[in-house]
Amino acid sequence: MTETPVLAALANGVLSLTLNRPERLNAMNNLLIAAMNRELERARADDTVRAVLLTGTGRGFCAGADLAGGGANFALACDIVLAARSARFDQAFVRISLMPDLGGTWFLPHLVGDARARALAMLGTSLTAEQAERMGMVWQVVDDASLMAEATKLARRLAAGPTLSYAAIKQAIDKAATNTLDQQLDLERDSQRALGQSADCREGVAAFLAKRPAQFTGR
Repeated sequence: MTETPVLAALANGVLSLTLNRPERLNAMNNLLIAAMNRELERARADDTVRAVLLTGTGRGFCAGADLAGGGANFALACDIVLAARSARFDQAFVRISLMPDLGGTWFLPHLVGDARARALAMLGTSLTAEQAERMGMVWQVVDDASLMAEATKLARRLAAGPTLSYAAIKQAIDKAATNTLDQQLDLERDSQRALGQSADCREGVAAFLAKRPAQFTGR
């Protein structure tokens, strides 16, 4: 059994968390979940962490291995998912008379629609990376050899970007599923007003006018 279920490394504002159960296709267990929660709590308290890159040991993943059950649902919870061409996504719980957890019954229908979510969960279907991309489960499929380089480049881009804006965008998209249009317009108005008063917005405008890269600080 793997002694360190989650490996953590911080560089350039990116906290890389690597699921480290290759012998179990990085499936969830209590030790891995507890280790992941500890690392995420530390990240929340660390202002130098501006993006989190979730990956896994083994063959190709959302940014490293095959994903079974809870591991797949961890990937679905990410904001932007890259998948290696060799990766597979399994909703395997039904094979042992269980059901998707870790938010799987919420993420799946939101990402692929009700009909597909029911079939994937009830049949325990295994998807290739290309199938997952076509269904909207992942953002992009890349060659295995390029996966970590592409994922790291993306994570560093996000870490250097306007994190206040990212948070507002994520909140608005989450609320859109249940808000009326009027409620969503109100949310956009209020969030845009708050963002417009931020130091990052002032910096973004100044950088645009000066034709230089912006230096965002999350304030």
